[in-house]
Amino acid sequence: MKTTTRNLMILLLGTLLSAGVQAERLKDITDVAGVRPNQLVGYGLVVGLSGTGDKVSFTSQTFKNMLAQFGLTLPPGTNPQSKNIAAVSIHAELPPFAKPGQLLDVTVSSIGDASSLRGGSLLMAPLKGADGQVYAMAQGNLVVGGLGAEGLDGSRITINVPSVGRVPSGATVERSVPSPFARGDHLVLNLHTPDFTTSRRVAERINGLLGPDVATSVDATSIRVRAPRDASQRVTYLSVLENLEVEPAAEVAKVIINSRTGTIIIGENVRVSPVAITHGGLTVSILENPEANQPGAFAGGDTVVVPRSGIEVDENSGHMFSFQPGASLNEIVEAVNQVGAAPGDLMAILEALKQSGALKAELVVI
Repeated sequence: MKTTTRNLMILLLGTLLSAGVQAERLKDITDVAGVRPNQLVGYGLVVGLSGTGDKVSFTSQTFKNMLAQFGLTLPPGTNPQSKNIAAVSIHAELPPFAKPGQLLDVTVSSIGDASSLRGGSLLMAPLKGADGQVYAMAQGNLVVGGLGAEGLDGSRITINVPSVGRVPSGATVERSVPSPFARGDHLVLNLHTPDFTTSRRVAERINGLLGPDVATSVDATSIRVRAPRDASQRVTYLSVLENLEVEPAAEVAKVIINSRTGTIIIGENVRVSPVAITHGGLTVSILENPEANQPGAFAGGDTVVVPRSGIEVDENSGHMFSFQPGASLNEIVEAVNQVGAAPGDLMAILEALKQSGALKAELVVI
């Protein structure tokens, strides 16, 4: 089974190497400067819960303030406690060019000690931007994917997260965000992955279609493009540009290691200098076999438990392999697979290669 998996890995990597870099549309590798979403956040109440709401004091205070807005005043000293209400935070993303009347999906999260929001309804709550202005109003019934149950003996089971839910199309946009899209004589395209070569190729591709000096590569990220002032013409103009195909530059040689999951990604352009590696396994086993020590028939004393520890060290024979000058990704993977290294061992090998200067790539640990 291991051999089959290794062969599949080598075949997949070989296919990726032979595929090479393919042309990409500008809309897939760039963004238009200033055309961006905005985050919205709010605070509100979820009502109608079946006894799974909050017991904290600020939820009661919020409930009292809401009743006061409807002309209902509770007697002084009254602190309403209801397990059918929960205080929640609400957040949503306002997409670029959103207009008043459009609908947004919102996510609702409990901020108190409510055990579940299932079956609840969000009451009208304003959603504000970073400038403190209200850009949308949210309200609606929650869709909760989580489930929780508790028995009389204290046993409890929870599936997913019942304290977070969503309200599809639960917010109505009330205010639009001004966009710099139609201002000035230029548009700026920003690459998702900064690269000087790709930036130059984008400018050359646009100039090849529209004429010289229409596009200028500003730096590794930005390309400035001359554009018409009329907004409707600018939309048509950009629709042509974003469908142009450009061949991105080859990626920087990188090896990415996720130390928590054992995932290792080796980039296509990774190379190693001539080097030899030895890889050996060391196994340490500690066995605890406690023994009871009893005194003689007529001797005084108590029975005691004496610890007996056995330690075994098993050092497997090491494996050695060498890389020739300019060894490729496929050769590295094939050699390490022949050694039979586990992900943890492969991490150690790659780190040692980097420290020795033999690994010609950036090593990133996440």
